[in-house]
Amino acid sequence: MRRRATAALSSFLRRLFSWPVRLTQAGLRAVERAYRPALEGCLAHRGRVVAVAVAALLATAALIPRLGSELIPQLSQGEFILDLRMTPGTPLEETDKAVAAAQLMITGQPEVTQSYSVTGTGNRLDANPTDAGENTGRISVMLEPGSKRTDEDRVIDRLRSGLDQLAGVQYQFSRPALFSFSTPLEVEVAGYDLDRLRETAAQVRRSMEQSARFSDIKSTVEEGTPEIQILFDQERATGLGLEVRDLADRVVSSVRGDVATRYKLRDRKIDVLVRSVDTRASSVEELRNLIVNPGSPYPVPLSAIANVQLEIGPSEVRRIGQERVAVVSANLASGDLGTAIAALQQMVDEVSLPVGTVAMLSGQSEEMSDSFRSLQFVLLLAVFLVYIVMASQFESLMHPFVILLTVPLAVIGAVWALWLTGTTVNVVAYIGLIMLAGIVVNQSIVLIDAVNRLRESGMPKNEAIARGGQLRLRPIVITTLTTILGLLPMAIGLGEGAEVRAPMAITVIGGVSLATLLTLLVIPVVYSVLDRKAFAPVAAPTEVGAAPEPARG
Repeated sequence: MRRRATAALSSFLRRLFSWPVRLTQAGLRAVERAYRPALEGCLAHRGRVVAVAVAALLATAALIPRLGSELIPQLSQGEFILDLRMTPGTPLEETDKAVAAAQLMITGQPEVTQSYSVTGTGNRLDANPTDAGENTGRISVMLEPGSKRTDEDRVIDRLRSGLDQLAGVQYQFSRPALFSFSTPLEVEVAGYDLDRLRETAAQVRRSMEQSARFSDIKSTVEEGTPEIQILFDQERATGLGLEVRDLADRVVSSVRGDVATRYKLRDRKIDVLVRSVDTRASSVEELRNLIVNPGSPYPVPLSAIANVQLEIGPSEVRRIGQERVAVVSANLASGDLGTAIAALQQMVDEVSLPVGTVAMLSGQSEEMSDSFRSLQFVLLLAVFLVYIVMASQFESLMHPFVILLTVPLAVIGAVWALWLTGTTVNVVAYIGLIMLAGIVVNQSIVLIDAVNRLRESGMPKNEAIARGGQLRLRPIVITTLTTILGLLPMAIGLGEGAEVRAPMAITVIGGVSLATLLTLLVIPVVYSVLDRKAFAPVAAPTEVGAAPEPARG
């Protein structure tokens, strides 16, 4: 019974896979019939073949600048963040109204499933006036499951048109960061004079606002928050027997308050502050009348020993490398990062910089340049190591060089695959290129080794090339097909995070596909042109891979 079931299963599987096997075998036989005449034709016109290969390489080199570049592909996460910023000094109540209006626009989008908002962060003394405070708000938005990058961009574009109608509101869109990267585009303006920094940063910002390529433009030298400045008269304070340090501590204690005790509510501890000035409804006049020497028989108001005035202070003073800088940052509205960097660099070059002020690009542009240089070095190192290993194995310097010509031929296919699919050059594509350098040389190694073994058996060079190519055609084609089919789901973009994986698969598939064709036609031609190695003749030639004839006794 078991044998009968096994035989039935075997028969079913044979019938099931018989047509793919027949189809594959028929295709391979057709390729084999066409390959031998094509290779002999290439060997008969070696100059034309080499010229066509060089022309294809030059055309590909001219295409590379048109690909566009970025650090890493943007992921579609189905959510984004909207940061709102009102004029510095705006009360929390007004900010909350603007946030509520923005959230109403968001909930009206059909792709949005949920959103939540936070109005105001930090407190009046420790909040960063640029990124936090009562004049800021944040809305987190989540889209329906399965939303793609195009869906996110479409919702954001609709929200931009609505947010532009809110008076006095600045906004910026961002996405949750899976990797720690800088803002896509940043311009660092360095100098000592804050007024010159503010002026130069404003020029750069105006230039960027005139281009539709940039969005969510932000500067770290925005208008500061209104603040009360207290300038003590040290001579007058000393005449009254008062220490300026004690006066400053007393003013801070009166305004901010001291923690007298902590009120315990369940598992929470709430600070109880004691202060003499109500910061929610205080005025400059009330602060001027603050008694700075309580308990003294002659009370002294603050206005008697200090000048109390209302001013606009800087939002922040940022330093990089111990030097004052103003950073103008922006996101990409359209295009790729490389093109945007070139356009922004041209804008910066056209800005008239005051004396003692310099401007330079930073952000992801700097990280992308560093990453690309590192990966280019890794690629060259990988090619060099492969050459060293092959030179020791082949005991020749020319044959490994011929084999390594497969790498630039593979780059042709990779570049055209990226261009046809609209994929930018990024770190992931570079990793695919490094993988490609290790994959495609295997095909040339198999081919050149077969040719050398045939020549060692006494076969003439051109005949050995044609015969070796025919013998190695099937394993090379099968290896290429398995590589392409294995990477095809990744290239199509199936599954979560496919945007990051796809460039690597596209690079490898394009490179392997074209490299296989050129390996079978161009590499034999280059071998016939460059090879000058002489092989010692033997008595009886044998086929590659054939077992030696047993000795007769």
